[in-house]
Order: sequence, then structure tokens, then C-alpha cells
Amino acid sequence: MTDPTQVQDHSRARDPFVDWVRQATPYIHAHRGRTFVICFGGEAVADPGFAHLIHDIALLHGLGVRVILVHGARPQIEARLRERHSELRYVNGLRITDGTALACVKEAAGVVRVEIEALLSMGLADSPMAGVRIPVVSGNFVTARPIGVLDGVDYRQTGVVRRVDRQSLMQRLDAGAVVLMPPLGYSPTGEVFNLSAADVARSAAIALKADKLIFLTEEPGVRDAAGALVSNVLSGEVESLLAAPPGPAPHEAAGRPVGFTEDLAQALRAGADACIHGVQRVHLIDRHRDGALLRELYTRDGSGTLITGQSYEGLRPARAEDVTGVLELLRPLEERGVLVRRSRERLESEIDRFFLMERDGLVIACAALYPYPDQGMGELASVAVHADYRGGRRGDKLLEHIQTIARTRGLRRLFVLTTQTAHWFQERGFVPAPRESLPPEKQVLYNERRNSLVFINDLGA
Repeated sequence: MTDPTQVQDHSRARDPFVDWVRQATPYIHAHRGRTFVICFGGEAVADPGFAHLIHDIALLHGLGVRVILVHGARPQIEARLRERHSELRYVNGLRITDGTALACVKEAAGVVRVEIEALLSMGLADSPMAGVRIPVVSGNFVTARPIGVLDGVDYRQTGVVRRVDRQSLMQRLDAGAVVLMPPLGYSPTGEVFNLSAADVARSAAIALKADKLIFLTEEPGVRDAAGALVSNVLSGEVESLLAAPPGPAPHEAAGRPVGFTEDLAQALRAGADACIHGVQRVHLIDRHRDGALLRELYTRDGSGTLITGQSYEGLRPARAEDVTGVLELLRPLEERGVLVRRSRERLESEIDRFFLMERDGLVIACAALYPYPDQGMGELASVAVHADYRGGRRGDKLLEHIQTIARTRGLRRLFVLTTQTAHWFQERGFVPAPRESLPPEKQVLYNERRNSLVFINDLGA
């Protein structure tokens, strides 16, 4: 069966590397001069492959991104506590930082900072850092306060962010430095507090009005019940997701996010709060996947879970500036004879008939509605979905949208002319009809050579 929403182009052999560079180019331009806050745990620092991540971060800096790195140090802290025959205590998911623990926190944070600085200072001729000179700065950018006593528990030197020194951070970024922020904060009285890296990253992103907040997580982002990655979560959905039971009931369909560790839950909460306070996009990326950071930032589909205030894939009426995108989408189907070829001039004059799905600036699906109000009918035409986006019921969503629009305009039936996609429409309620059932003006324009089949869908009440 031929699906009208499937678009393929076999006209030429394509070089994957060249395709990637071409796809990445708009993002290279878009990200230059932008501010990204990148947060990762001490587990990433301890990983033998950490140097690859630092090389990718150095590449971001080289491409003009203003980078703030916020690091955790939990495994390094725990290792030092074990040496002292001690351990971090947790109550209600919060750490209790006593004097011994705080000493380990300060020592571990210093060691992690030095390791990161050393990797960003590499300049060997046979390494990805050859010829690179990246200044790295750290400092007392975070003012903190103690959590205090909650439900009778004194959390000692565990704190929360009170304020981030935006001016000092901006000065360092303007000077071209990568800013390194440890999970530590300081009080006006000179006390040091053990902070959550997610809290530091969230607060820094909000204070700087960062363009992106990025969490490199130990888990592969948000997964649904079938184990598939959930690509987009709205900030307003996060609390309900976290409040849901840990697993789906047997009758529930796949697609519902499940299974959150405490670290992933912290990143989700911090990301949602950052969105609410003006950060446009928050990314949760599996740090175990080599190159995932670059793939997330420089490809359209990314590699992780994106948290936004509103969906970044939308369905809307087409505008004049969409003509080129719609033409590119329709061309492969026109070349295969599935659709009648349209000139640019004709499409420009008819663009107000089209509705489209847009994903991060790319037209990925479209359909058109041509009304015949005197007969209470409308023609559904030019249904197409880009080959890379066939999943997600996009063709069905377009059809449902067109049907809704047709009903609001008082139309009672939709018809479609097709040569190769009859089954797709029949499976969605269209039934075969004689040519004489078309509006008279459409019958006059009927192309005998194409000999298209006619199908009609009753829109009901």
C-alpha cells in the first residue's frame, strides 16, 4: 500500500557527512553568541570517556557558544567519606552535611575542578584540542543559605541557592571564558554550603536568562512504558509525571513516561522551573552516549528529552513565507506522480488553503482544504509528511484538523482524488464514489489522463 504521507527521494546518492553538515549549519548560526548552562554529575567526571565530553564542550566554545559548566561530585565525595569510615546521610531525599561531610565536599569539588580545567587546557597536536586555548574561571558566584531544620531534622551545611552573581558571570563570559561552577555556595558570614548541582544550574540559567539549560543525565532521558524516548515534555506536565505511579497498569497504552530516579526527577523539576522563569529550552541528554550533546544541539531531532513551555512541533495555517518549505515537501511526491505538480506561482496564490506541521522551523507535513460551499463539500489535497517524520500519526492529525476546519465552515463532506493512495484514505473512513458526485466545477477540471479515483468522507454532525 502506498501511503501519501511518505516522502522519499532516491534521485541521487547522498553523503551522510555532507547531509549532517548542511543540517547543522542553521544551528551553528543560531547558537553562536548564545548562553548555555551545562550540568553533569561527578559520575561523568569519573568516567574514562569524560575527555570526549570535554572535547565536545570545547567545540561548542569554538563555535561561539557561551558556556557555563555546573558539575556535581557525589561519587568523589562518597569515596572520601568511605576513607574516613563515614557516609552521607539522607532524610526525605535531602542530604545532611555535617563537618566531616563538608570537608569531603570541599576536597572533592576542588579535585573535580582541577580535572576539568586540565582537560580544557589540553593542546596536544594529535588531540581534538590541538591549537585550542580556552580560559576557565571559577569563583564565589553563588550566595547560599542553609536549608535549616525541617520536621525536626537539622540539615547542617546543606544549603539552597539564594542568589547568583549575574554581573560577575557575564563579565567572564564576555571575556571569552568558560565558567566552572561547583556545587558549593557561600553565605555573607563566610559559611560554605553543600548544594545540589541541579539547583545551581537552574539558578544560574534563570539569572543569566540562558538560552538553554542542559542536563547530562545518568539515565537515557524520559522513557515511555514501551521504553521509547519521550522527545518533548511540557513544563506544565512535569509535576503530574513525577506524581504518577512508577509503572503503568497492564491496560494502559505505551507512551506514558515512567520510571524516574531521584537525579532524573531533580533535573525534571529544575528544568520545568527554569522554563517557567524564562529559559526557553531545557535538554535532558544521556551522557553515556558518545556525541549525544552535539547530536542534541546540532540536529533537528536531537538525542534526548526537551522540556519547553509549549510544544516545539506545532500545527498551524500556512503563510506566504512557507511556500519554499511546502514546495520542498511536495516535490518528491510530485516526481513520483502521487500528486499533481504545482508551480511556485500557483502555490503562492493558494497558500492560504494549506495547513502544516512545523518542527523547529522545518515544514514536516502539510495538507490543503479547497472548499466548495455551494455543494457543502471540500477537497482534501496535497497530504504529505516528510520521510523522516512518518511516526507520531502526523498524517492522521492533519486529516483530523482538516475535518475540524471543514465542519466549522459548514461543509458536510470531504472528497479526495487519488491515483496511488486509495487504501490509506479508505482506512480512515473515505468511501469510493462516482466522478459525478464531485462539485460541477471540479468535474470540469477532472484530468482524464490521470484517471484519479474519487473518495468521499461524510463529516457527520
